[in-house]
Amino acid sequence: MAARRAIDGWSRAVGWLKVALPLTALGLLSTLFLVSNRIDPETAIPYSTVDVESRVREPRLTKPAYSGTTADGATITMQAAEARPATTPGSLSTAVDVTAILTSPSGQRTDIRSETASLDVVTNLLRLTGDVQIDSSAGYQVKTAALDADLANSAFTSDVPVQATGPTGTINADSMSLTPGPNGDGTYLLVFNGRVKLVYQPK
Repeated sequence: MAARRAIDGWSRAVGWLKVALPLTALGLLSTLFLVSNRIDPETAIPYSTVDVESRVREPRLTKPAYSGTTADGATITMQAAEARPATTPGSLSTAVDVTAILTSPSGQRTDIRSETASLDVVTNLLRLTGDVQIDSSAGYQVKTAALDADLANSAFTSDVPVQATGPTGTINADSMSLTPGPNGDGTYLLVFNGRVKLVYQPK
């Protein structure tokens, strides 16, 4: 008898749940629709309009990439977090968070990173600024505040103080240049100029 009452109680509970659960779900859905209807869609339009107007006024590219070959046969690839092309004649294209890889015909690799960059598309001259770092496969690491690059001839120069570390020790100089070697064999020549201080650290 007790078992029969338990079964009847279970059946009634199941029956109530069959009614209560759909009603609860319906109530939750109604609440969601009521809440969503309270959102004013007009409030989102000004933000979108401002962004679109900014994009039209100042066009930009996100994560652009460039690759090419220089006159001496070296390959160069460049990437940036964001770039803004020149919009008027004589103006410069700019980019932020720039990385470049220069690979000589002989296989030497030079990695260059900078916070900002500007490019003159007419002269093909690139100026890297803001915490510029150069890593050479020869074992040298150079840090400077600005670096000028002639992309057509794969020549790099810095007319501000530089600090370099390498296999021979630490070098401080007023300026530096990284240019193709005079023998035309695909190697590059790194030269420090001005007041040069070498702290020799033999292994």
